[in-house]
Amino acid sequence: MSSVKSSRSVTDSDVKRYEEDGVLFPVQVLDSAEVARYRAAAEELDRALLEAAQPVAPGERPVMMDGECHLNFEWAHSLCTHPEILDVVERIIGPDILVHSSSLFFKRPGKSFVSWHQDSNYWELSQPRLVSAWIALSDSTVENGCLRVQPGTHLTMLEHWEDHHEDNMLGTGNTVKGGHDESKAVDVVLRAGEMSLHHALMLHGSNPNRSTGPRIGYAIRYLAADVTQGRGHHEVVLARGRQRHSRFKIQQEAPTQSVADGMARHVEFSLWLHHADLDQLDSHR
Repeated sequence: MSSVKSSRSVTDSDVKRYEEDGVLFPVQVLDSAEVARYRAAAEELDRALLEAAQPVAPGERPVMMDGECHLNFEWAHSLCTHPEILDVVERIIGPDILVHSSSLFFKRPGKSFVSWHQDSNYWELSQPRLVSAWIALSDSTVENGCLRVQPGTHLTMLEHWEDHHEDNMLGTGNTVKGGHDESKAVDVVLRAGEMSLHHALMLHGSNPNRSTGPRIGYAIRYLAADVTQGRGHHEVVLARGRQRHSRFKIQQEAPTQSVADGMARHVEFSLWLHHADLDQLDSHR
């Protein structure tokens, strides 16, 4: 968690530190041209999502459409299967890699935050061999509400509850009840083009953006292909290697759509995901 590394310079010592702390950053994965490309696409998608936002009746949760963009848009699929990212992920979870899920985080100045939570609490994984890559498409700083983690918390599953606060960017409202020490939190400061990696059980969250501009990042969750999941799930992408067991339904064709061309499909998918009973999906046969 000190000097910047490229994906090619991640060492066995770095991997060991990740195993001990549950987090590794910063790692340089995108060059300036790639940052410009992916940021422009993220900004275009954010504008389209604002236009497509669904009205919310009193007491209902809004339809979240900033997730699973990699299933419907070429740019997000390209980012999720970027070799520089996968090279590091492979060091951590092995050569058979699924893109389990992803989220676009476009945090504007204001009150929005992400509650302290552990990702694997929600999915009921057979093993916590899932690593989250947070790729910065803008600088991610303390002022604009960067990711925060509590190293060492990945060794214990903590109790959670659902707190659907209107300013919580986490759609599930998943929030840890206690058993942690926020004074030990570490700010994951990144420059555009760098990424952080954190364990499926790492306690993490973020504060509001107190700057004058947006904090833009893309979070990708990679799962070892032999891990099973208790809850149902949408399609996944086989990013590298092979699926040794038919645990999840694999997306057969990579999306080729631009933001404009893929929006109708993405909105339809997001509405389906919002109303689906995922526990009934046969996604881990």
